[in-house]
Amino acid sequence: MVVTSSRIAALAAISLFASAVNGTEATTSQCCDVLSEAGLDSKLHLPGTSTYENRTTTYYSRSNFLHPQCLVQPESTTDVSKIIQVLSANKCFFAVRSGGHTPNAGANNIDDGVTIDLSNMNTTTYHAENSTASIQPGSRWGQVYRTLEGQGVTVAGGRAASVGVGGFILGGGISYYSAKKGLVCDSVHRYEVVLANGDIVYADKDHHSDLFTALKGGSSNFGIVTRFDLETFPATPIWGGAVMYPTVVGPQMIDIMSSFTRGIDDDPASSSILIWYYLPDFKDTFLVAAYENNEGVAEAPTFKDYLAVQPQITSTTRITNWTSITEELVDQDGLEKAWFTLTFKNDVRIMQKTVELHAILMEEMKAIAGDDGFTSMCMLQPLPASLGKHAVAKGGNVLGLERIEENAILLLATLGTTDPTLATLVEQKVQDWVNAVEAYAKSLDGDIEYRFLNYAHGNQNPLGSYGSDNVAKMNKVAAKYDPDGVFQQLLPGGFKISHVNDNDDTPARDEL
Repeated sequence: MVVTSSRIAALAAISLFASAVNGTEATTSQCCDVLSEAGLDSKLHLPGTSTYENRTTTYYSRSNFLHPQCLVQPESTTDVSKIIQVLSANKCFFAVRSGGHTPNAGANNIDDGVTIDLSNMNTTTYHAENSTASIQPGSRWGQVYRTLEGQGVTVAGGRAASVGVGGFILGGGISYYSAKKGLVCDSVHRYEVVLANGDIVYADKDHHSDLFTALKGGSSNFGIVTRFDLETFPATPIWGGAVMYPTVVGPQMIDIMSSFTRGIDDDPASSSILIWYYLPDFKDTFLVAAYENNEGVAEAPTFKDYLAVQPQITSTTRITNWTSITEELVDQDGLEKAWFTLTFKNDVRIMQKTVELHAILMEEMKAIAGDDGFTSMCMLQPLPASLGKHAVAKGGNVLGLERIEENAILLLATLGTTDPTLATLVEQKVQDWVNAVEAYAKSLDGDIEYRFLNYAHGNQNPLGSYGSDNVAKMNKVAAKYDPDGVFQQLLPGGFKISHVNDNDDTPARDEL
């Protein structure tokens, strides 16, 4: 059945008329019915169907194992346009899923609403004529690298193969090329975007340039991005891998990371991450270091001090490719998880305090959940000041990173459990840990306002941390491209630019 925009509008009008007569908004079941009538029946999945049950239980965190009234899986940008026209006209609450990797409840799924699942929009197409790759939002980075490496090129993208493309880029996105090229959002040449009224627009530096800039870090506040055109470059071999150490070497490794962070501009091809990782199978915490050199230099001088640390329990360092290396940095799916983030100065004392508090938390969790009933990561990595410089050189974004004048440290703090009854406690425990680190950093004048959206908890305020000028810019763009506030009100999950001042990213439906 071919459905024109006028047909969709007519169906929407009928439903709206019925709602007006009854004095209520369209119910969720009516929203699903109208989607079906709009020619999307073959892409619609209801509770009890195998696709519905599979897709609503395959999220990174159980916090998003929610129960939408229906699930719709578009296969094209035109499908997305139809869906948004229907949902917008009928004031239907909805969620949008790309890879489903954030643990924030409601960010990519919804109870008693409509979930737009983009997983069938997952192609990657290389354009040799202008050295770009068109990547759809339902792709995962492992798929992207495999496709492009087969053609001799790659992109700056996610460091974990299982992470989805859409939310990752819209939050900024850190890659193994960030010190050299900036954040992943700064490698986007063009966005294909479906607006709240169903219009399809192309945003780049010459067309809809205000939207183009706002999408670089502004998340889901302006539309649904259905294609990202990214800069490509030759896929040369890389060196890297993961080395596991006992935690006793932690203080020594922190000293080395501090020195590495200070000198990152001397070797922007190299990157390092330190992860204190509680592994329930071993009932203990280990220190896992991820080392990479994107120019393929084995054991570059930058890593000399790191690699001299002993004992090393295991090491996977080798010459390899991005497909292989990104399959190593994968966390377990399907637990009750929460994560928070901080940015602070490159201060050994703050890093050491972070790790000490994590060790205390691990002992507390053993008493609460058993020594095999939880998992946790305390991840420290450099945040180069060059990120802001790269952003400015490439036309700007809304992240405000140009305010960071010295190389800093980025923290990702996570906690997960196999016991669903402990979900609230887990969230509170990791928040208390991060709050204590933040207070300590502030006591040393070491806290940096920036909160990385891809790592932020729903109680945090990443958009507000971009600075008042960028908040004003995003509000202006949202008002221009979504004057009725569809992505502020009907898409309740995620970080809302309209709620920056009250730090409420998920307004209650009766407040809308």
